[in-house]
Amino acid sequence: MTERRPLALVACGALAREVREIAARHGWDADLYPIPALDHLAPRKIVEDVERELASLNGRYEKVVVVYGDCGTFGALDQVLERFGAVRTAGPHCYEMFGGKQLAAEADRRLSTFFLTDWLVRNWERAVVEGLGIGRFPFLRNTYFDHITDVLYLRQSPEPSLEAKAREIAEFLGVPLEIRDVGLGDLERRLVELVDETAAP
Repeated sequence: MTERRPLALVACGALAREVREIAARHGWDADLYPIPALDHLAPRKIVEDVERELASLNGRYEKVVVVYGDCGTFGALDQVLERFGAVRTAGPHCYEMFGGKQLAAEADRRLSTFFLTDWLVRNWERAVVEGLGIGRFPFLRNTYFDHITDVLYLRQSPEPSLEAKAREIAEFLGVPLEIRDVGLGDLERRLVELVDETAAP
């Protein structure tokens, strides 16, 4: 019988870079399995792709931690995790993980805010302009974003090139930009607690 590996981290592709950094910093003997971040355009895909990955990993690891929020699956993701004995980081989505308590306290008055993270800034053209069809049908820009009043960039790392791109995005949307340096927010704490908890006898 093949010996099981200690830890699998099944992570949203939009969080994979940060999860890899966290795992290295804490010295975890872990394997990372990213799920396509563009699944967020159709959350049902998140459930399907995570389920497929968990099925392929079943029995190969002592612990499987899924690094996702609910991400619009309305509990369907948690039902899949329960079947496979996997656990996930707490929270509704990655913006809340990065923004933490401050963002949670502001949620009711930020219904018209468009949120950015480092990943979304880096992948704006692919994820938004092309992913939502705006490149082919420019009129969709107004359809998707006319209700937006501002952009909040929850920044993980202060890279000048990303800041410049975030300002371009805000200009494209025609709204003001706020930049908030949050680093990894609550993501690292929640993930570390979860790995430590699942490592306990």
